[in-house]
Amino acid sequence: MSVDPPSPRASRRPRFFPPPESAGPEGALVMGGDLNAELLLDAYSHGIFPWPHSDEEPLVWWSLDPRAIIELGDFRPHRRVLRRLRSGQFVTSADTDFAGVMRGCAVGPGREGGSWITPNMIRGYTHLHRLGHAHSVEIRSDGQLVGGVYGVSIGGLFAAESMFHRHRDASTAALAVLIAHLKARGYGLLDIQQWTEHTGRLGAIKIPRREYLARLAIEVERPVTFGHRLEGNVESLRE
Repeated sequence: MSVDPPSPRASRRPRFFPPPESAGPEGALVMGGDLNAELLLDAYSHGIFPWPHSDEEPLVWWSLDPRAIIELGDFRPHRRVLRRLRSGQFVTSADTDFAGVMRGCAVGPGREGGSWITPNMIRGYTHLHRLGHAHSVEIRSDGQLVGGVYGVSIGGLFAAESMFHRHRDASTAALAVLIAHLKARGYGLLDIQQWTEHTGRLGAIKIPRREYLARLAIEVERPVTFGHRLEGNVESLRE
């Protein structure tokens, strides 16, 4: 079974949600619904994402203003991260343990996620992964999963949801590998939703929601796919 994302050109407004511009001052848009693939794809195609408190409370959907992104050409990983990748200490892969990456982001040391990654979130996004619209990058050391990042992919959009590390630099290494891959595949928009000091140090910037939505409408229509193997060279991110 496959579920195709809605076409923003065919409909500039979401099918299942209010207009993203109608979100409240803190970004909350609407409550309710579930994490089925149709809702998720409609949401991400229009700049909306779920951010629950728990599986026992109604699901809250958000559209933030401003929006945080990382421009693919502006990300510059620390040379130490590149040395770890070059040395073979970190072994990289994509889509070999999507659920494991989500679980790593939800619990344990070094998570940049948190309790909002609920069991229902893991089930919903793992289903989206099986449909080809969610992907992960894994970092392993000595055969063990020690870091990773996951997100949603629609056309030239990659919405990075969360990342984690169990070894120093493993989450940054996962992000570097992801960005090199996205550049090689022709992606144009890396959404990280919310700016923090940590993401700012990695190159994140804030842009107005109207600018984000304008770029998003173009990117989700582009014939870009994630592919089946990692591409790109992280060394090029230092150029």
